[in-house]
Amino acid sequence: MGMFKKYLYALLSAVGIFSALIIFTLNVPHNREANTIERLVLNVMTPILQPVYRLSGVIEDVWDGYVRLIDVHRENLQLRENIRVLNERVREGDEAKLANQRLSRLLDMKKTIKLPTLAAEVVGEDVTPWFRTFILNRGSSSGVREGMAVIAADGIVGQIVKVAASNSRVVLLTDHASGIAATIQRSRARGVVKGKSEMLCTLEFTTREEDVKVGDSVISSGIGGVFQKGLPIGEVTMVKRGEYGIFQTVTIRPAVNLAHLEDVLIVQSVEHD
Repeated sequence: MGMFKKYLYALLSAVGIFSALIIFTLNVPHNREANTIERLVLNVMTPILQPVYRLSGVIEDVWDGYVRLIDVHRENLQLRENIRVLNERVREGDEAKLANQRLSRLLDMKKTIKLPTLAAEVVGEDVTPWFRTFILNRGSSSGVREGMAVIAADGIVGQIVKVAASNSRVVLLTDHASGIAATIQRSRARGVVKGKSEMLCTLEFTTREEDVKVGDSVISSGIGGVFQKGLPIGEVTMVKRGEYGIFQTVTIRPAVNLAHLEDVLIVQSVEHD
């Protein structure tokens, strides 16, 4: 214990002298020449203080680098947020542009309809082995009634079959329950477009002698009064004439892309010829 006190006293004495020399050195006036004692102290302290100064410079450089790193990280976070906001605005602008294009084309179709129409959006889809229907966001409160025709910018979609207060259900022209009186636009051959499922239709009751070719446009004939005459239905994709029978098999691809349908028009009155 006595030995420890002895070395502790010596250590404290050395620290005190060293501290006094540092203070003395740092307080030497710069506007006069150092005297002999001051020069001696400076000569003794310079080798000791130089590593300290270098170490302090390294620590200062490390600190400055850390501060700059923090600033860069903060700036990167801000830039990422700015990019996210800009990308969101671009997406919103693109969506608004596409919606405007769709509605403009729907407006062009609206101008060709002789009867009042009501714009609606597809808000649901119901696909079963027996039925294929869409749900629209318009119902009886908007004047929708069963039997009304539903069309899109590219042509016929289907017919309203069920109505609630705020929504309605439309059976698609590709559904087995659908039937639309139609005409081949080029040759004026007539038939009934029936749903075939798998997003296709068939033109039935067309005799073998009728002129029907792949690529022909199929339009509504107006017979039956549900669909206005001349509305696009689809395009002939296959014609098959069997060896027997009086009819030919005609497959039609709908003019409307039902898989991507969003906006439609409901014809609010039923037209009778």
